[in-house]
Amino acid sequence: MENWTSYFQELMPEIVEELRTYVEMETPTHNKEAVDRLGSVLAERFAALGCRVDVIQQREYGNPLRIEYGKGDEQILILGHFDTVKEIGTLQREPWRIEDGRVYGPGAYDMKAGIVFSYFALRTIIEKGLPLQNKLVFFWNTDEETGSLASEHLIKEEARKSKCVLVIEPAAGNGALKTSRKGGGDFILKVRGQAAHAGNDHAKGINAIEELAHHVLNIQSWTDYALGTTLSVGTIKGGSASNVVPDEAEAVIDVRVQTIQESERIERLMRQLSPVLPGASLIVEGGITKPPMERTEGTEELFRLARSQAKLEGIELKEIGVGGTSDGNFAAATGTPVLDGLGPVGDGAHASHEHIVLSEVPGRIAVLLRLITAL
Repeated sequence: MENWTSYFQELMPEIVEELRTYVEMETPTHNKEAVDRLGSVLAERFAALGCRVDVIQQREYGNPLRIEYGKGDEQILILGHFDTVKEIGTLQREPWRIEDGRVYGPGAYDMKAGIVFSYFALRTIIEKGLPLQNKLVFFWNTDEETGSLASEHLIKEEARKSKCVLVIEPAAGNGALKTSRKGGGDFILKVRGQAAHAGNDHAKGINAIEELAHHVLNIQSWTDYALGTTLSVGTIKGGSASNVVPDEAEAVIDVRVQTIQESERIERLMRQLSPVLPGASLIVEGGITKPPMERTEGTEELFRLARSQAKLEGIELKEIGVGGTSDGNFAAATGTPVLDGLGPVGDGAHASHEHIVLSEVPGRIAVLLRLITAL
């Protein structure tokens, strides 16, 4: 039986150069032209392998790619994105470099390396004539970093048609796969009061900041670590001057939940908020926009298969639940089993020290190849 880790180790110069090409094409989500430039390169790469490539036209964001290979009644969806949070010019401050066995560069870890892994896994499957039991569909998204507002429906549509979903986001810690992710979103609580002169007419005022303070303490109290539910009032603002009773105030609340049940509970509590001070009024906007990716029996089966395939390469895989979200959350909302974190080992997503660990790359691609062909 071939050791694929050794095979990909021999290809490392080519793998690293491919990643460099992607990293040095900066792709901030809101720069459609820049994102589409890399999209064209990806389309060419996969088309050259014999894939059917559909470029999905979008007006505001870059054009996502739907890439299909193979035949079969069922499909496996491989999900990732090539937009980044890093703006054009970041490369000058955070250049591509290799130091101490690590590759640094904006977007290398989150998550251009995952797309490179997928490309080399598929290329090897084709070149070696490895049999596939299912059709493969790669969906490379372009607005993940801003919540996938334009692509959520496309992701769900593909997930519903799929046997399972493999998400090529970075691994957690030293390589753990992500079998659950919290759902989350932002609520905006707006308070309306009554302005008045703080000296002459204090009694006539309705202090919006005072009203907001009651709700800040209440909302924070809904945090339940045992259930994996957290609420964090992240920003507050209000008032115009110290000698004016403020008539407006608002807070933005970050919410993370582990289960659909908790998502529904928090939504209900937020919508049921009512004023404490006579005459005050409340407006609740926003909500939980990404559903939780719960650890289901299907996800557990996927992880067991991945772990058994990894053992064939001498790799011990672990699993973990994380608080951050990905497009895997949307896929999981359709009921299709999802396994996340199949991308690189490294650290520093969205940070200046973003990097991947080079020594882990061959094994990660090997596990991905084995998993795809075993499904």
